[in-house]
Amino acid sequence: MSLDLDKRQRAMLREMGVRIWQPPAPAAAPAPAPDATNNIAVGVRPERAEPRFDAEAAAVRGAPAPAAPALRPVAAQMPVSRPAPGLQPRPAGVDRMDWPALQAAVAGCRACALCESRKNTVFGIGPVVADGAAPQVDWLIVGEAPGENEDLAGEPFVGQAGKLLDNMLLAIGLQRGNVDTVPRAGVSTSVFITNVLKCRPPANRNPDPAEVAQCEPYLKRQVELLQPKMILALGKFAAQSLLQDSVPELQKIPLGKLRGQVFRYLGVPVVVSYHPAYLLRSLGDKAKAWDDLCLAMNVAPTVVRSA
Repeated sequence: MSLDLDKRQRAMLREMGVRIWQPPAPAAAPAPAPDATNNIAVGVRPERAEPRFDAEAAAVRGAPAPAAPALRPVAAQMPVSRPAPGLQPRPAGVDRMDWPALQAAVAGCRACALCESRKNTVFGIGPVVADGAAPQVDWLIVGEAPGENEDLAGEPFVGQAGKLLDNMLLAIGLQRGNVDTVPRAGVSTSVFITNVLKCRPPANRNPDPAEVAQCEPYLKRQVELLQPKMILALGKFAAQSLLQDSVPELQKIPLGKLRGQVFRYLGVPVVVSYHPAYLLRSLGDKAKAWDDLCLAMNVAPTVVRSA
């Protein structure tokens, strides 16, 4: 039996140091086994069933999260130059082509982007040989690139610049030759006129080095087949294209410094002069161009006699 003491009495006894006996607490009755038909007890929160992959996660739960992998620096890559859609490699074997094959290769060339904007290719113009072979000429006139008029006509040096060139040639006894040309008395048609580029650059801009590089094999093969006795290079780009392998630091030399000299291209003498389009804007330099023509005439007879 236990004493029935109130709180005041218990407090007084504790103050006097008297221990109060208390009977042991009865053992808690075991919880009844869950019913197989109803395993959720009323008022008891059911435990969440863990998915199977939580068993693996539990092994590392609480462990520090792995550090994110360090980003590897990516080296900067230069942009890869790819040909524009529709472009094709330059035809192979240009150095072995005959005259008709060379004409066809130029007409169908799509080796640079100029093919996308051209109206016509400009192969060149000169005497016509019945069997289609390359005409053998005394003079080869090399300009820079077709302009708008040349692009429309498919012929080099037309318009005002072409008229000036024709007058320059007549002054030294030469005449542009083609199928419809009626030779003048005492005038030779043994001249072929062409350009470094065979297609017009848009808006008549200067040729790009890559465009010149694509057309150079065509010009070289023309020289090999025409076998001229004299080459007249008109303008900076014509001079640079023909003399790049024979004149050191050519890009740094102004056109005026190349005048008054005789160079060689594939063994053929080359004289450099101003482009007719430039002379139309700089009338004072026409006298210098005449000096260049006189130099070429002085060299040409020597070449013909020694050939």
